[in-house]
Amino acid sequence: MQISSRLTIAVHILAVIDFLGEDAKVTSSVLAGSIGVNPVIVRTVMGQLKEAGIIESSQGKSGITLAKDLRDVTFYDLYKAVDAVNDDGMFHFHENPNPECPVGRNIHMAMDDRLLRIQKAMEDEMRNITVAEVTTDIRKANGMDA
Repeated sequence: MQISSRLTIAVHILAVIDFLGEDAKVTSSVLAGSIGVNPVIVRTVMGQLKEAGIIESSQGKSGITLAKDLRDVTFYDLYKAVDAVNDDGMFHFHENPNPECPVGRNIHMAMDDRLLRIQKAMEDEMRNITVAEVTTDIRKANGMDA
């Protein structure tokens, strides 16, 4: 099981915009430098965040800005916006269990519902965590008022 790094990249992007946004023009190059990834990856995630209405971008002086208050942006919002998990769900099942085997024949029946419940529990928890919580912790770690 693995959630795409696009989720953590999205959080990082929003944290940088929040942290630097008023003092510096935030660009994909600035973001890529902070995140430590190729600017193309940053632009891809930014496009997803823009499509979700979470950020705005302009060619002018302001660069990339927040379209929503980070207290209103949850990890679940980002998880959905950046397609952190493919349509098959968060758990990838081995593809060819043996139908002649009593375990292989029934493994999906025995596990699918449980795996969906695990994914739902994680998604429910993600709905309770905002990006503002992350930026508050970053400000505190930098000796700043939250």
